Amino acid sequence: MLMSKNMEESPLLEITNLHVHFPISEGLLKKKHSVVKAVNDVSLSLQSGEILGLVGESGCGKTTLGSSVVGLSPITSGQIRFKDKNLVGLSPKESRERARHIQLLFQDPYSCLHPRKTVRDLVGVGLDIHEMAKGYEIDEQVLAMLERVGFGIDHLYRYPHEFSGGQRQRIALARALVLHPELLILDEPTSALDVSVQAQILNLLRELRQEFSLTYIFISHDLGVVHYISNRIGVMYLGNIVELGPTDDIFLHPLHPYSQILLSSLPSIDPDKPPDRQVLKGDIPTPIDPPPGCPFASRCPQMQGLCRQEKPPLVPHEDRAEHLSACHFV
Repeated sequence: MLMSKNMEESPLLEITNLHVHFPISEGLLKKKHSVVKAVNDVSLSLQSGEILGLVGESGCGKTTLGSSVVGLSPITSGQIRFKDKNLVGLSPKESRERARHIQLLFQDPYSCLHPRKTVRDLVGVGLDIHEMAKGYEIDEQVLAMLERVGFGIDHLYRYPHEFSGGQRQRIALARALVLHPELLILDEPTSALDVSVQAQILNLLRELRQEFSLTYIFISHDLGVVHYISNRIGVMYLGNIVELGPTDDIFLHPLHPYSQILLSSLPSIDPDKPPDRQVLKGDIPTPIDPPPGCPFASRCPQMQGLCRQEKPPLVPHEDRAEHLSACHFV
């Protein structure tokens, strides 16, 4: 939901009533079976060229939501459509085709880079699997993409352990981009890096989005990073989207009490106006047995009786149609 012209176009990605539940066994003899409700009835759409930031506390379901789009988390119910094609229940051949168009960048690049493979092999493996190039063509395309992210020919036959964290993230990025995907899901791509390297990676991501006509889902717990790179933000809590809207709207006029508490933690740039910090009290409920009603009710300072009885829908604000929140008392 970027501009009016984009509103007329079909979404690149559309998620409808998505549930992702994981069965677990409990007890000494593992006879008691429960379900972790990691994602609960999430619906959102993503236009081509957009950067959607997903924020929330650890365990809120944002990583599971992203991994479900690439097929790494099994979907319990709901629908995911990419370019109007259903991604649920794909055949192995269709799943391989999805992988070419939708790529996932992990938080720790070292864990997803084979330590005994050279950079040339790591970046070029997708070209071989998808039969997009052979032989010297792979070398040429790998080198061209490596040069675009800041490397040279002398890096082709080095190994992951020879690079810093920021450099490994660039290698992982080159491996994803060499397939020319349309959607990139970035799961905490800068959280393991120091601040100066973070800025370099974020600026590179912005340049590449423009250059390669990419669309991003940017998952992070860092509000400052999400504010910098995203043009729309989804706030997640206990597997639910509780607020969704343009970045500036959410940062300047947060509607949901959870968003308001999160944003109050940001430092103020005006020394004469210290931030009005709000403390989030209590513990997050267990996703094994989430409470009825509003998922945030047990910690909400504005909680009323209705909140514990009825789950509020995610609906537009009466004055800002693109800004949605799930609260009975906005």
